[in-house]
Amino acid sequence: MRLNQESMNKKEGLFNPNLAFLISGLLLLGSENLFATEAFPAHDSHETASVTQKSRTITVTVRDANGELIGANVIVKGTTNGNVTDMDGKVTLQDVPANAILEVSYIGYHSQDIAVKNQTDIQVVLSEDSKSLEEVVVVGYGTQAKVNLTGAVGTISKDELLDRPVTNVSSAIQGLTPGVTVTSGTGRPGQDGSTIRVRGVGTMNTADPYILVDGIETGTLNQIDPNDIESMSVLKDAASAAIYGSKAANGVILITTKRGKAGKPMVSYSGNVSMSNVSTLIDRLSSYDYARLYNQLLVGSGASPRFTDEDLRLFQDGSDPYNHPNTKWTDYIYRTGFMHKHNLNVSGGSEDAKYMASAGFLGQEGTLKNSDRQQFNMRINLDAKLSKKFNMRANMSFIHNDYSEPNASYGGGYTQFIWQANRMAPWIPYKKEDGTYGSISDGNPAAWIDINSRIYYKQQNFSGALAFDYDIIDGLKFTLQGAYVTNLKETKDYRKECWYDAVNYHGPDQLTEKVDRWSRYTLDALLNYSKTFNSDHNLKAMVGYKLESYDMRHLEAFRKKFPSNIVTDLNGGDSSTQTNSGYSRQQRLLSYFGRINYDYQGKYLFEVDFRADASSRFAKAYRWGHFPSFSAGWRVSEEGFMEGTKNWLQSLKLRGSWGLLGNQDAVDDYYPYLPTLYIGKNYPFGGVVHQGITVV
Repeated sequence: MRLNQESMNKKEGLFNPNLAFLISGLLLLGSENLFATEAFPAHDSHETASVTQKSRTITVTVRDANGELIGANVIVKGTTNGNVTDMDGKVTLQDVPANAILEVSYIGYHSQDIAVKNQTDIQVVLSEDSKSLEEVVVVGYGTQAKVNLTGAVGTISKDELLDRPVTNVSSAIQGLTPGVTVTSGTGRPGQDGSTIRVRGVGTMNTADPYILVDGIETGTLNQIDPNDIESMSVLKDAASAAIYGSKAANGVILITTKRGKAGKPMVSYSGNVSMSNVSTLIDRLSSYDYARLYNQLLVGSGASPRFTDEDLRLFQDGSDPYNHPNTKWTDYIYRTGFMHKHNLNVSGGSEDAKYMASAGFLGQEGTLKNSDRQQFNMRINLDAKLSKKFNMRANMSFIHNDYSEPNASYGGGYTQFIWQANRMAPWIPYKKEDGTYGSISDGNPAAWIDINSRIYYKQQNFSGALAFDYDIIDGLKFTLQGAYVTNLKETKDYRKECWYDAVNYHGPDQLTEKVDRWSRYTLDALLNYSKTFNSDHNLKAMVGYKLESYDMRHLEAFRKKFPSNIVTDLNGGDSSTQTNSGYSRQQRLLSYFGRINYDYQGKYLFEVDFRADASSRFAKAYRWGHFPSFSAGWRVSEEGFMEGTKNWLQSLKLRGSWGLLGNQDAVDDYYPYLPTLYIGKNYPFGGVVHQGITVV
């Protein structure tokens, strides 16, 4: 086994790779940890194995057949240590291990992987990739040749996602496409998704983009196994996103999963193991320094010192650990977290039937004790040619996700642990000599860890789609797709009572259970037409119809005063303390949409999109919204007067667009046009309390 620590000169939150293990030729990458931005903590309270790897500063020069390339990307593969070349085609990288691989890329050129070895001055020559212009990009309800796009569409390939050892897709796309800002989350297992903003915040309330997986709104971006993804498209401007109407105001992300290919069955496995630590902790005063300075503060304000000289001596020499301790509270709440991911994929088939099946598992320990995650996911995609004109596609996906976080005896979740561990004085003991806990009025976070007080989450998501394609005549195809998605989430917040000593106490035991379930049904009907006239005029048209039904339900129940904290069923609590609540909501959406694409000789490009949405969120007279868009492009490089630039200019295109989008989620109520009545506002009248109803 060879153990290497990679140095990095950049921080990128949750997915800063820090450790690499090379075992029997299998590269296992370590990802960053909970609340972390660097590999190991600077604080001396966390002991970790020290490993070294000789690193160096290198200079890379990137050119093509005609000279130096400005703005080429050079990055140490598997890390965020990278930069772009300057006016001379050069870039300098620091702290590069000798066994590192450099990934050099430039738009319109083949990427190269270069082994550093003992080199400090590396010359790289890139060759043009003419196929990149022929790339097909997934857009709303179809595909287009990348070279013919008139809207702003960014693409992310499967290789770019798999190069990053992260636990979720939202973190993996950080920095991969212009105009998309990804802000790392807290890093909690199961809740470590990042915030995605496409071209900033554009609407009220939610500014999250509309995300579709194989054309279905599944709500599972952060639970999808990156190994299942074939490509991602980001629709950034109004022209490209208008086809999704009232849901597209914040941009659209389209995820396409892998499908089977004709040929012999292929089996692939990928797995990695990583470890993580808290990156940096504040250097805090010892008990001796804290007590000494606290005395000075008291004396300076005219009060008597709290600690005697003998107290200070005992704090300093550590000879009385129970009565004069030097407690490092962060040592009791943080740990080294381990994570392992596995994916098994099988694909193959014939010209008439193709299949892809995958199964994955993720096990993760958070760096905050009592936080962990176990996720299992399965996906099956099928394609069948039923006749010369009739084809069928089927997709099914299932995700089971269990995760937890620590909880204080009076609630507050993980934040209470971090808050208390960073405010408690070091002269308070973790435990006293008699085995009881030291505490302040807000308790002792180490005690909550010991009694294993947690919030447990269980989430299950199923999505399925069945689609049929029928070629009516040459160039005219009808598609009908039905989809069903259901999501179930259970939350169990058990707050265990905690006796710190014979006097100090937080309790009693109390349990809150929540069940949230939603389901979405969709039906899409599409008619696509494609025709070329006189070899110069290319026309594509699409019209569509969509029905969507969404239902959700929330149930919540509470009891306290359990006979013991090993009794965790709701019925174990005192029935006189019970409360419960629940509600349900429904939403419907009806849509008509269409698109026309036209180009002349591949030089002059035009696109028109239109969508009309009717949403049940609004009153009948205001339910319809109309969302048109127009865009045009001019491939200047294809003109005759540009012939002399072919040896150095691959493609030059000017484009412009205009569009109108909507955001029905800007209204944070399902029925904002209806007054809501609240039952339970009691009032006294005539000496008697009566049940009342009020308008919320």
